[in-house]
Amino acid sequence: MRSPEAQDNVSVSQGMRTLFYMMKPSETAFQTVEEVPDYVKKATPFFIFLILLELVISWILKGKPSGHLDDALTSVSAGVVSRLPSLFFRSLEVTSYIYIWENYRLLELPWDSPWTWYLTFLGVDFGYYWFHRMAHEINIIWAAHQAHHSSEAYNLSTALRQSVLQQYSSWVFYCPLALFIPPSVFAVHIQFNLLYQFWIHTEVIRTLGPLELVLNTPSHHRVHHGRNRYCIDKNYAGTLIIWDRIFGTFEAENEHVIYGLTHPISTFEPFKVQFHHLLYIWTTFWNTPGFCHKFSVLFKGPGWGPGKPRLGLSEEIPEVTGKEVPFSSSASQLLKIYTVLQFAVMLGFYEETFANTVVLSQVTLLLRVFFIILTLTSIGLLLDQRPKAATVETLRCLFFLTLYRSGHLKPLIPSLSFVFEVVILNTQQQKEPEETTFSREKWSQYWDGATHPSKKFNEELSLSKGRAGTKIGQRMKERPSRDFPTV
Repeated sequence: MRSPEAQDNVSVSQGMRTLFYMMKPSETAFQTVEEVPDYVKKATPFFIFLILLELVISWILKGKPSGHLDDALTSVSAGVVSRLPSLFFRSLEVTSYIYIWENYRLLELPWDSPWTWYLTFLGVDFGYYWFHRMAHEINIIWAAHQAHHSSEAYNLSTALRQSVLQQYSSWVFYCPLALFIPPSVFAVHIQFNLLYQFWIHTEVIRTLGPLELVLNTPSHHRVHHGRNRYCIDKNYAGTLIIWDRIFGTFEAENEHVIYGLTHPISTFEPFKVQFHHLLYIWTTFWNTPGFCHKFSVLFKGPGWGPGKPRLGLSEEIPEVTGKEVPFSSSASQLLKIYTVLQFAVMLGFYEETFANTVVLSQVTLLLRVFFIILTLTSIGLLLDQRPKAATVETLRCLFFLTLYRSGHLKPLIPSLSFVFEVVILNTQQQKEPEETTFSREKWSQYWDGATHPSKKFNEELSLSKGRAGTKIGQRMKERPSRDFPTV
């Protein structure tokens, strides 16, 4: 099981340096996977800080933000969705790696050797290059990866627009490392490789001089996200751009880059962002005659068609004019403020759920995940101004109240928890007076004048809830602990 001490043993300095791969081998040497901190989770405050910093700098330099609010919400929503499976399962990349290591390894390099650390750095980055390249050249893998490219903006929030399906194909490309590199070393570098790619999603940094020759930089990655013809299928690097230079997929930034998919999806609905290309493949697969052609629909490039080369024809890629206007929501400013507030509330429950995974029941986890997905879906529908948006949002609010009433959600602020409990218990008293010992007249006895109920209130509150649900303290004692390490 992952050690709580290891989880918390990441300093502020280390948290920031992980984003730039500036950690020393001696700082990140762990004998077992369970000891490896969740560096991605620890980096969340730095994500927020850098996104806000980019916003301020962009406003100073350009007089406007580096994107639209609706697009940023959709990007962060995709990041939220991509992490939800880790509430229930260990990362497939790590799980498959451990399985191969335990059953098929050929030799065992020392986990605490700097040479092993640097070799793993190169091996993970090399594996990522080939995964990323295949994610653009194999249609069924592109169906997952396209979510990351669907934004028509290019800023730090775009980096969070991740696919929930991507890890189910990426693990294959790291398997050879499991024949000789310990899983704990791999678990460190698979996180660092991902974290490094966060800060390169920006237009604020134009060029890094000589570093452009070796490292993947914002300039190189802007090309990768472009839909200009010269940008297609270029610059697959994770950390080192040398792989693109070696294998002929490098392209320097020259013309102004227009971002997004060659055929924009024009929606903020999270399910369409994640899965729309799978639906396209399904339709194309059944409409394409012949077994060989159907096979090609799945395993050749997204632009392939009968009679075309494996990756399609470059002349069929729509030309950009430089005057393209990114898709934006027509919702009112008031509605956008409402969606931001609801999104913030959802994020609070999201973070609280990850923080308390071990003590939450499977039923509570499933209900919370459903609430998170329903919230993101409703926000997408509201931003898209769909006719069914009001109905879905009403159902979402009712579901939220139901979860709170049944004890599967609780207010994030303790003082609000007191108010909620008072309202709900008085409602229960009106319906079932013989089963409830709490009443409004007792407020003065139980309120200590501060921001929390008194000890006496908490004692009687536990008694009054005895028939409605089991006390959370008892649940924590009775429930066996579970481990959900995420990488």
